[in-house]
Amino acid sequence: MRTADPILTGGRDQRSQPAAAGHPSAPVQTAPQVVILAAGMGTRLGRKLPKPLTPLMDGRTIMSQQLDGVRAVFGEDTPVTAVVGYRAKAVMRAQPDLLFAFNPDFATTNTSQSLLRALRSSQTGGVLWLNGDVVFDPAVLDHAAPLVTADQSFVCVDTSTVAEEEVKYTLDEEGFIAGLSKSVVGGLGEAVGINYVSAADKAALIEALSTVEMTDYFERGMELAIQRAGVRFRPLDISRFSAVEVDFDDDLQRANTWLGSRAALAPLASELD
Repeated sequence: MRTADPILTGGRDQRSQPAAAGHPSAPVQTAPQVVILAAGMGTRLGRKLPKPLTPLMDGRTIMSQQLDGVRAVFGEDTPVTAVVGYRAKAVMRAQPDLLFAFNPDFATTNTSQSLLRALRSSQTGGVLWLNGDVVFDPAVLDHAAPLVTADQSFVCVDTSTVAEEEVKYTLDEEGFIAGLSKSVVGGLGEAVGINYVSAADKAALIEALSTVEMTDYFERGMELAIQRAGVRFRPLDISRFSAVEVDFDDDLQRANTWLGSRAALAPLASELD
């Protein structure tokens, strides 16, 4: 959960700021495989539908807002796999054009097992994965695109907040991720739930995820891949952009406030283009 207020940026959002032909933020040439982790029950938000299907103020769901951003940055043909579990058919009906992986143990396992299933079924190459409850400025993906093109593993981080209940990180002497968990001491910021594993590092992450506890978050697998195989995840600071993990109603309100502000500024932005 981001504790800071969402930040208005010049980043794009298909609903509020469509990219024009020749605009410098046209889709990059290298499209990654994308995974959305959407298997959880989302009990803290208290909705009957899976959390990724939560409606936003602009008429989209959290998942459709994520997909708009992915396609705006990486192109319409970007392959996207959703890992489903709780009320899986509802997600599949809402987004029938996606690929799907199923976590049948969604009620008793955590995100480590959903990511493991997705990575095992992925094609050759790196994978960009998103927590299914993050409402974010597509400019985050614009910012990440050079590392995707370079096939460099990374973790998107926010250095403006270090909440006790969130996943925090520390760095090693070379500036790569060392610790990544809710129990990290001396955290430098928070992981926002948008990450990338390179083609070269993917096998090590799969191996690590296969050894963690079923109830672990995927970050535990990342820590083990770092410790056991020397995988190096670069921290990518996205603090100047908005990324709201929607756990509670207050988070949803903040996400909607940001979307409403962007919609209000869209006419002015079009005049400046």
